[in-house]
Amino acid sequence: MPEGVLEVLLVSAKGLEDADLLCKGTTPEWNETFLFDVTSNDATDLKVKIMDSDGGVGADDLVGHARQVECLIFIPLDALFRDGDIPAKSYNIMKDDAYCGEIRIGLNFTVQVQFILFVSCKT
Repeated sequence: MPEGVLEVLLVSAKGLEDADLLCKGTTPEWNETFLFDVTSNDATDLKVKIMDSDGGVGADDLVGHARQVECLIFIPLDALFRDGDIPAKSYNIMKDDAYCGEIRIGLNFTVQVQFILFVSCKT
């Protein structure tokens, strides 16, 4: 896996029930970008865990995990590392194997280029 910067675009969600996710309602829109340095060869998947905030009063509640098929670790990054971009798409949010909404996420990866400069000195 290459090293670089992973850009996660959190676009929106729909069908969320009983969740106070940065705004009220069942169809929040964020259009927020988050940047992560990828420095490990072990980075193969992006796991998304969705929590609702209880405003510091108590413990935050799990809304669900985004997942595909039967995997909890589910957005594979192989295609992203190869192609550099996964356009925003919707992923099902699951909790206890039950559907509880969708989240729309886009991904971009910029490879970190390293330059090595060799200098030779002639005497």
